[in-house]
Amino acid sequence: MRQFFGMSQSGNLQEAVRGLSNPQLIMLLSTSEQFEAHVKNLEALYPGVPSIGCIGMSYDNRVVEKGVGVIAFYDGVTAVTNVLEEASTMPVKYIKRLEDDVNKVNAAQRDTVCIDFCSGNDACVLTTIHSVLKRRNISLVGGTGDGGKVSANGKVYKDAVAYAMVKNNHGKVKAYKENIYRQKGNYRFVASKTNKSEYKLGELNGKPAKQVYQDILHVSEEQILTQTFKNPFGKLNGDDTCIISIKEVCGNSLTCFRQVNDSDVLILLELGDYKNIVKSTMQKIRQDFPKISAVFSVNCLFRYLLFTENHYMQDYLDEMRKLGNHAGVVGYGEHYNNQFVNQSMTCVVFE
Repeated sequence: MRQFFGMSQSGNLQEAVRGLSNPQLIMLLSTSEQFEAHVKNLEALYPGVPSIGCIGMSYDNRVVEKGVGVIAFYDGVTAVTNVLEEASTMPVKYIKRLEDDVNKVNAAQRDTVCIDFCSGNDACVLTTIHSVLKRRNISLVGGTGDGGKVSANGKVYKDAVAYAMVKNNHGKVKAYKENIYRQKGNYRFVASKTNKSEYKLGELNGKPAKQVYQDILHVSEEQILTQTFKNPFGKLNGDDTCIISIKEVCGNSLTCFRQVNDSDVLILLELGDYKNIVKSTMQKIRQDFPKISAVFSVNCLFRYLLFTENHYMQDYLDEMRKLGNHAGVVGYGEHYNNQFVNQSMTCVVFE
């Protein structure tokens, strides 16, 4: 298979798709102002071609912040795209769509991946999708878009998750997740006074969450939202750590980008040697894939901001491009199989 990336910093869709012919799957990344028009126009340009989209930034070795980006697969994939609606309340109501689509592509662990763009309520959505994918051990890579909207096959949806079941007809696929953080000290916290619907964290070990975070890191309230780039929380999940970013300060509480429940055990994280971690991830991928057709990735917005602030983003994209054809999106939360994580990178590699 092969991967196409086209872009227009000015938001000109015709410019972004220049040179794209016979695509078998299209992914659209646009702005809130132009998203609906781009979805409609893309369908007119490529009628009947499976497509998904969301509001957000995209990249190959360049980043498109405010224009439009198009990522497409062609020459060797079978894809079907669809949507699960009512994501905030009952996505399972539409589960038969996914079950049918898994069968349509004859999905198998070795050569099939699910790519998704979600409007929100990610944890519930991923649990729903995983209930189907786990029957065949199918991997999932995806993320959250902006504006509460996604698209599938030329139609815009609110409160939904758009997905693509993608089968590589000429080789294997494999999903990866990259964590550039490590545990800081021996801090362990039991969460309490949480609000599931608002992703609010009230107390840590019985003390106000905001105060605990400030006292350990010696930061002002105004610094908390940038300090989380370096020191997010982590939730232990077996041998894995799910990263939890701070979204905003709310009184003495902290609102996060993913749900925290009463009695959850959290740790504090600190930024590791991210340049070497990126190289280690690339080395692992090369060991698994002597021949790479394409890499599709989802990088967290906070990773993008951190890398940009440290003048590393361009170097990062140049490094990833050494693997082969690399393109991806900037998400507001990353999906890896049944996990909803923050401040991470997830990707799928195609042989």
